[in-house]
Amino acid sequence: MALPSWRDAKLGSMARAALWLVQEVGEDKIFTKAELREAFPDVAQIDRRMRDLRDHDWKISTSREDPTLRQQEQRFVAQGAEVWIPGKSKAPKHKASLTAAQRAKVLDEDGYLCRTCGIAAGEPYEEGIEQAVLNVARRQVIQSGGDVAYELVTECKRCGVGSSGRQADLGRVLEQAAALSPMEQRVLGAWIAADRRSLSPLDKLWGLYRTLPETSRKAVADALDGAND
Repeated sequence: MALPSWRDAKLGSMARAALWLVQEVGEDKIFTKAELREAFPDVAQIDRRMRDLRDHDWKISTSREDPTLRQQEQRFVAQGAEVWIPGKSKAPKHKASLTAAQRAKVLDEDGYLCRTCGIAAGEPYEEGIEQAVLNVARRQVIQSGGDVAYELVTECKRCGVGSSGRQADLGRVLEQAAALSPMEQRVLGAWIAADRRSLSPLDKLWGLYRTLPETSRKAVADALDGAND
């Protein structure tokens, strides 16, 4: 069946962007934001419409997911739903908009911390250039019985880029937690209650050791070998 033309103004802008990727770019090919905007000079928010395709399982990588790309480049990785067909452009139910009250509740429950990288709202990233902005995302969680649910979680804007396929496996976490010794379960429980891991003196010493150059690391190893003789 022949595809409609991406130039057809009767179609929605997201559908036209999808068709442009298929008809003009091609899978696994690179395009730039400038090329996208040049193709759609009449669509003010064409960048956003392109991002919306990720909610329909379209795979579009930026330089953050694909280090071979330059900042202004994106790669059309794989086609998702045929959003130009009536009925297929509706966002999935788990993508429905959040209310302000729902968003505030999730941020408060997560301690205003990104649950992917741990950064706090307004805190600068390591390079010190950009400050973190927190959003509320829906994360796919595999339940104990294998069912999949979508649960709300706090995520910074940077971690949210390209995270539509990210999964959490609750069943696996519960299984591994059950396999811990009683002492290990108590330690894990304390970390969970405090929402942070308290490092032991041994953990801290291991971190310091890892910062040493190879010759110095060998000196530490030799000293421990001598102490245990």
